[in-house]
Amino acid sequence: MSDHSPTTPHPKRSLAQTLQVDMRLLGMIGSFFAVCIVFNILTDGRFLTPRNIFNLTIQTVSVAIMATGMVFVIVTRHIDLSVGALLATCTAVMAMTQTQWLPNIVGLELGHPLIPWIAIAAGLITGAAIGAGQGWLIGYQGIPAFIVTLGGLLIWRNVGWWMTDGATIGPLDQTYILFGGIGGTLGVFWSWIVGLVASLAAVFGLWSARRNKVAHGFTVKPIWAEAVVMTLTAGAILGFVAILNAYSVPSRVIARNPELFGCATAEGCTAAYGLPYSVLLLSVVAIVMTVIARRTRLGRYIFATGGNPDAAQLSGINTRLLTVKIFAMVGVLSALAGIVASARLGYHTNDIGTLDELRVIAAAVIGGTALSGGIGTIYGAIIGALIMQSLQSGMAMVGVDAPYQNIVVGAVLVLAVWIDIQYRKRMGAKL
Repeated sequence: MSDHSPTTPHPKRSLAQTLQVDMRLLGMIGSFFAVCIVFNILTDGRFLTPRNIFNLTIQTVSVAIMATGMVFVIVTRHIDLSVGALLATCTAVMAMTQTQWLPNIVGLELGHPLIPWIAIAAGLITGAAIGAGQGWLIGYQGIPAFIVTLGGLLIWRNVGWWMTDGATIGPLDQTYILFGGIGGTLGVFWSWIVGLVASLAAVFGLWSARRNKVAHGFTVKPIWAEAVVMTLTAGAILGFVAILNAYSVPSRVIARNPELFGCATAEGCTAAYGLPYSVLLLSVVAIVMTVIARRTRLGRYIFATGGNPDAAQLSGINTRLLTVKIFAMVGVLSALAGIVASARLGYHTNDIGTLDELRVIAAAVIGGTALSGGIGTIYGAIIGALIMQSLQSGMAMVGVDAPYQNIVVGAVLVLAVWIDIQYRKRMGAKL
């Protein structure tokens, strides 16, 4: 009888495991394309036109920006119902700063180059202060996040109304309006430059991640599969830029100010919009939030706390201060989203951001963030926001009434959570 026990054979890896395919991400992308194809058929090809894709993109930005912060909130087993109302208060502060406070108190008239930047700084400080205050009540005073942010929903919505006395405030500064999307774009040439740089950066990032895994002895996907992922990623970025560059500026818009489009006269002048500044802002936010989640101590603490709050606290993580930081971060992101939303309108209105808290939470959950905590991705939240906006825009184009749109969105949210639960059960059974 041999002294050596027989070795246990390694279980065979499936093709998906070998290629390290993220099935959740693949499912979200597949769902998005399915929604686009269905609505493109129902609208006789109008849904996937460059004009509609451009509009769909800029409409998604404000919710997507807030959804990146909501991921951290939900990962740590909290909830924030106040983001839409907080957005309204921040836009009220920025609008009043531009149109009344700076002109009346400091003497800076609308159009002064400092006005938009002072207004933006005021909005960001307001968002951070309110968010940190709510985080302090949750983290240090032990009040449930649901109650604090539900109170915040009621308080900040009406604070915004009180600051403006219920009036619509505007028009806003022209430089500020550039962040809204339609009024501020890079144009064809610079859009291609940004697209090429982003493609190269994405390919370099994927290759660096592979080298890092190899250096630490982790299993990596075959080189041909890595090349396919790099090609698809770069192709998606450049394809998106090509679609936006295909959206031509209407002649009536060029006629108002042909010099803006590089023409001496409007006659014979043609131009395309290209990448909106708001999309660039979302891209920067997504990169920063992803780096925080994956590469920083703060990100590790957030996911550790969400996975097991008691163990995180026993290991030395100051979970109370962490809560303050997360909600302050969400406050800043709400202010950034407010810049985009109010700049797109050109005014501050009392109903701005109404029901955005529900859209933001739905985007994070549809994007794979677990309500039980510990699991979530930034890119998933952005895709979730895009799916939500695609559903609403597509139904509006088909002619579905608003109440029925909300019914469909609610059903999709419940279905997404159910699918995610079933997926986790299956993965847990395999482990």
